Amino acid sequence: MNSATKTLLLVVLGGASLFSCVPAKQYNLLKDNSQKCEEERSRFSRENDSLKIQVRELSSKKGVLEREKSALISDSTKRHISFATLNDDYAKLQDRYNDLNLAHEAILKGTQSETRKLLAEIQRSQNLLQQREDSLHKLEDILNARGRTINMAQGKLDSLTQNLQDQNAKLIDLQRMLARQDSLSNALRQKVKNALVGFEGKGLTITQKNGLVYVSMEDKLLFKSGSFEIDARGAEAIRELGKVLAQNGDINIMIEGHTDDVPYNGKGELKDNWDLSVKRSTTVVRLLSENKGIDPTRITAAGRGEFLPIDKTKTSQARQKNRRTEIVLTPNLQELMQIIDKN
Repeated sequence: MNSATKTLLLVVLGGASLFSCVPAKQYNLLKDNSQKCEEERSRFSRENDSLKIQVRELSSKKGVLEREKSALISDSTKRHISFATLNDDYAKLQDRYNDLNLAHEAILKGTQSETRKLLAEIQRSQNLLQQREDSLHKLEDILNARGRTINMAQGKLDSLTQNLQDQNAKLIDLQRMLARQDSLSNALRQKVKNALVGFEGKGLTITQKNGLVYVSMEDKLLFKSGSFEIDARGAEAIRELGKVLAQNGDINIMIEGHTDDVPYNGKGELKDNWDLSVKRSTTVVRLLSENKGIDPTRITAAGRGEFLPIDKTKTSQARQKNRRTEIVLTPNLQELMQIIDKN
């Protein structure tokens, strides 16, 4: 194996080691190029060996011719062979020999050029692969950063979604409780209306607002002017109402006394409209408390004086409306308040 062949083999082996760094597609392409180069190298090697044989044959012929030339020169007179012809043959053989040497050198140079091209292609592919690998690492870092951001956002979104679901569940509970409260208020209003049917339109009205039932009794139904003593007709209405409240133990009762804006000029323990409104309220409370079915803890007495009028005009009709006692009936809101407290 000559030095050129060894150099080619080392280059091909070096190129093969570089192939492990390129992608599969590029590797296969370079592998095909390498195989073609190897085939060319083998062909050139065979041609080179053939040329060497021819050179040896020519050298041998040259030696024979030179010997023949010498013999012919010494014996030219005997054979009559032209020295000039032999000299031409010798020159032709010398030219052929030179041509073969030049062809041999060209083959070696061509093989080296192909090898250099292959190595340059491998180097370009390796550089391109490194650039793509660097770009891939940068893209991977960006994707990882975005992934962390997305995970954080997803965690917040999940938390907000859970909170929203919890709030929706509580809202549904509140709506259910409010619907239940309205239903209870409607039922209670109807029961009160049935119990006091003989009093409606005679100074007593029953209304429902915001889930509460208001039983409003005008002053003329319960009290005489400036007095906190209930007359018989008013006491009958209070007792009938007490029967309904005794049968509905989950209803809270607020008694509110209201007066007009005319200053109270009475004497004794009452000093003003505040005192009068409170006293009328506690009078109704005591009458309701006679019914043992009503727990006193359900009852609250309050005096509003003249400060919460129905009609703010200064007419006698307006003052008559404002002089009233209101019994505010409230369904038990404990369960509703528990739901609100959880919020």
